[in-house]
Amino acid sequence: MDPRHKELLRRQRLELCAEGLAEGLVPQYLLQEGIITESQLEEVSSQVTSHRRAMKLLDILPTRGPRAFEVFLDSLSEFPWMRENLMKLSQDGVDIPGGRTPELPSKFHHSCPTEKQLNLLAGKLGPEWEQILVHLGLDHNDLYRCKEQNRYNLQSQIVEGFVKWKQRMGSKATMLQLWQALQAAEADLSVMQQILQ
Repeated sequence: MDPRHKELLRRQRLELCAEGLAEGLVPQYLLQEGIITESQLEEVSSQVTSHRRAMKLLDILPTRGPRAFEVFLDSLSEFPWMRENLMKLSQDGVDIPGGRTPELPSKFHHSCPTEKQLNLLAGKLGPEWEQILVHLGLDHNDLYRCKEQNRYNLQSQIVEGFVKWKQRMGSKATMLQLWQALQAAEADLSVMQQILQ
């Protein structure tokens, strides 16, 4: 997929997830057109909520080749307003972040994230959450326990991982550490900026 289309889908992720696009004919059409596989369709369908199904679909889509964006637009016949919006944004052009990496304002460097901030952040993360927690010092056994204790709620799994990190690090669990972990996992840093507002 073209990097500009990937960036467009990333920026529109929350709006797309709110529309329930993984509920209708969209995934079936993507399967029919060879954009996603049977196992990927099952992976999308197995998610517990409509929001999570849409997120999973949007995680898979950018990895599915040069036709993926165009076929995705074609699949949005049930959502003509969404299709028109994406087409307009695509034609207007999307700036790809590059060159200068956003920085965490220095006033937040040594502050400790609150539970509310961590909960908000957990709700905005995608599949990169495990890599972020590993960068923060959790091991695979910790991640397994987080998943098992919150088997049906991904956000709770992530929050529990953050809580473990804060318990282990104490006052050394800072926003700067969290920011660096998101950078290392190549996560969207704008989600961190949102929780600081």
